[in-house]
Amino acid sequence: MTSTRTAAKAFWLAGRQATGEDTFEVTHPWDGTVVATVSVPTEAQVEEAVSAATAVQAGFAASPAHVRAAALDHVSKRLAERSEEIARLITAENGKPIKWARGEVGRAVSVFRWAAEEARRFNGGDAQRLDTDAGGVGRLAVTRRFPRGVVLGIAPFNFPLNLVAHKVAPAIAVGAPIILKPAPATPLSALLLGELLAETDLPAGSWSVLTVPNDRMPALVQDERLPVISFTGSDTVGFAIQQSVPHKHTTLELGGNAAAVVLADYSSDADLEWAATRIATFANYQAGQSCISVQRVIADASVYDRLVEKVVAKVKAQVTGDPSDDATDVGPLVSEDAAKRVESWVDDAVAKGAKLVTGGARDGASYAPTVIADLPDDAILATAEVFGPVLSLHKANGTDEAFAAVNDSKFGLQAGVFTHDLKTAFRAHRELEVGGVIIGDAPSYRADQMPYGGVKASGVGREGVAYAMDDYTYERVLVLTGLDL
Repeated sequence: MTSTRTAAKAFWLAGRQATGEDTFEVTHPWDGTVVATVSVPTEAQVEEAVSAATAVQAGFAASPAHVRAAALDHVSKRLAERSEEIARLITAENGKPIKWARGEVGRAVSVFRWAAEEARRFNGGDAQRLDTDAGGVGRLAVTRRFPRGVVLGIAPFNFPLNLVAHKVAPAIAVGAPIILKPAPATPLSALLLGELLAETDLPAGSWSVLTVPNDRMPALVQDERLPVISFTGSDTVGFAIQQSVPHKHTTLELGGNAAAVVLADYSSDADLEWAATRIATFANYQAGQSCISVQRVIADASVYDRLVEKVVAKVKAQVTGDPSDDATDVGPLVSEDAAKRVESWVDDAVAKGAKLVTGGARDGASYAPTVIADLPDDAILATAEVFGPVLSLHKANGTDEAFAAVNDSKFGLQAGVFTHDLKTAFRAHRELEVGGVIIGDAPSYRADQMPYGGVKASGVGREGVAYAMDDYTYERVLVLTGLDL
């Protein structure tokens, strides 16, 4: 961190731009060039943002639905209008291939659109007559939802726009002020989103985007004026946050080591071609930096050899290189340190007896798409989330063994099951200990309006606009007495 403020990109404090005393640089993972210099808020400015959010809390919660919906509609429209500019900004700060960055912008457009629609539907309430017992004669209960309070949203680097959207849009939809803390490596998309929010009529104090360093976050996490914490990131950090503030409402979207299961009935050449394509693509998209990227392939013994041949060929065909090139499938990881960690985990697996089928080479922040077979149980890759372009191959004898292998993990985010059998699909839904089961596709599929989240070490709570709105609010019952029902 430096002490200069020259040409520093401002953060957003209670709806207005501000700069602090210190700055930090955002660099492009592909070539290390400086993309921007970003200002850091002072402790006094952070206090100002929290105070402003607290002051506006009651008024924002009581604001008309049409005001919040109009603001969300505006942001959705403006994201669409500036989509190419924003996609290139994502690529610049994150290293994500431009084709995936464009997809991310498109998803964020949808998130804000969904939030606008949900804002209009929100809080109509449920009525329940209470004269089902004698003591309830003449009584009617009306249940509505109200914001828990100011939300502290802590966003990750891997989807610097869309995972920000999944925190900001639901908060605005329910009328909960939000203080957003973007990842230090990728704050620029969030700051640009601030530009769009500033074009709306949302009240000052209802939102801030603060580029606070990680080492200064404990004070914000502990602040009693921020009763809701929405965190996306590693399970180590997420559970540490939860344990430090057990009295707060925390939603945690954490890691995974998602499995793609290919069962015996998925056996035609066309079936295996589809499965291999989807597995190879979604083991390596975002350079594997997605909580639901394919990390484990569990294939029935009857199709294993044929599938593996196709998967390996398709992994080798992934185009790696400059993320600004439209042809690139796999770009760099977010930093060279991240690539070195992936390299060390693969080296550990090979040293312990794993077979390196393809890949295994690092070049700066880039790591080649990698396939490993015969992964030993004591390798780090066998239990941890690699968060890189690495997948491991596993053979299973039947559905029982395949499903047991999926569940043999501390994580439980999503799983993909390639099968045509409807009964097996419902069995997977019943037995797999995950937050989402994707039939006929990789575990990496996500629609932004559906509930998304995990069990076990993959977190608590759900994203998906309406479901996050539930997490940000609580039920309050109104009992009316003396009515003729």
